[in-house]
Amino acid sequence: MDHSPGRSRWRHYRFRSVWDLDAPPGAVFAVLERAEEYPRWWRQVRQAAPETDDPAAGTARFRSVLPYDLVVTAREAERDAAAGVLRIRLSGDLDGWVRWTVTARGAGTRAVFDQEVELTWRLPLPVAVVCRPLFRANHRLMMRGGLRGLRARLAAGG
Repeated sequence: MDHSPGRSRWRHYRFRSVWDLDAPPGAVFAVLERAEEYPRWWRQVRQAAPETDDPAAGTARFRSVLPYDLVVTAREAERDAAAGVLRIRLSGDLDGWVRWTVTARGAGTRAVFDQEVELTWRLPLPVAVVCRPLFRANHRLMMRGGLRGLRARLAAGG
């Protein structure tokens, strides 16, 4: 990611979402590690397909409320079920990484989604500044939909 001063900072985003779930960590991790199944339970993930020549990579297309799709290539960087960590490297419309951290919390699970990305679209600076709050709100709505979908998936048996 380009962290040079100026224009790129308007395309740089960090997100964190914390999901508390009424299911054991192993069950949550098992659902989260099957990215190709995300479209079945996460409405905003429109497509997720593994690469035919590389099982650790795939493409994903997602859209929340704003009328645009983001398309990325996702490559597994770390998968540690014992530690509850999934880390994915992204390239395409977003360049950066995503990490799920799954831990026990009481009788259930806390799943933390961290993301640091650069939007690769070359938006004119005034557009990037004006759209930034919209992009953040769009992401919050997408994550809210993911939480609802994951809860329903886990309630149905994963």
